[in-house]
Amino acid sequence: MSTVFSLAHLTVLQLSPPELLRLAARTGYQAVGMRLIAVTDTSPGYPLMDDAAAMRETKAAMKDTGVRVLDIEFVRLTPDTDVMRFERFVAAGAELGAKHAMAAPYDPDLARLADRLGAFHDLCSRYGLSAVIEFYPWTVIANLDSAVRIVEAARRPDLGILVDTLHFDRSGSKVEQLDALPASRLPYIQVSDAPVQPSYTTEELLHAGRAERLPPGEGGIDIARILRHMPRGIPIALEIPMTAMTAAQGTEAVARRVKEAAERLLQTVG
Repeated sequence: MSTVFSLAHLTVLQLSPPELLRLAARTGYQAVGMRLIAVTDTSPGYPLMDDAAAMRETKAAMKDTGVRVLDIEFVRLTPDTDVMRFERFVAAGAELGAKHAMAAPYDPDLARLADRLGAFHDLCSRYGLSAVIEFYPWTVIANLDSAVRIVEAARRPDLGILVDTLHFDRSGSKVEQLDALPASRLPYIQVSDAPVQPSYTTEELLHAGRAERLPPGEGGIDIARILRHMPRGIPIALEIPMTAMTAAQGTEAVARRVKEAAERLLQTVG
């Protein structure tokens, strides 16, 4: 079975959803991730749930290219989050045929965070999606261990954890922790590389996370080892923003380079 590669929207975030789909098709991806909600005040989101014309154009591009939507992103779970406010977001994901909806942990009250994460997963389930939570070393859910604890506290056996190799490495998470998880907890993985240092400032973590990463195999992260401890056959999302290369060579060059690097790396995994 061939690996499903998904082009994460952050890699080419300046592209609209239809442009993202067409670029993915030209460069050999089978799926994409779509950012329907902006993450920062200075980066775009594409709220298809609020734009019927853009939704029609996106679905037409899906039909033309055969590229599917793997995931939609993302919902910040904060102290003020009203989960039901995101029903139209989730419904848009269902209309696109997405499999997963991503949540991010920004509530220091872990009991409340677990409760709202469970409620968000329930909302997703009603529309045929599953929720995943991603951990980031600058947040209250900083590593895999804390992500496992929060999904267990949410008491939803099919609630997923999204492993991103960058955050996995920089949070000090261990591959042995992956072995203890059922496959249902790890439905797909985001892959990227970066230089490895003994420690990182928050500014360095955010810069790599949002602006400048490396293709697989071009940094210091042992991505192959992480992949060997993940469930076999899961989709691989390439979330690799490369701001400087994009400015110099364009989005298509970046999308091709990161996929070719990922394919080379997978040959070493077996």
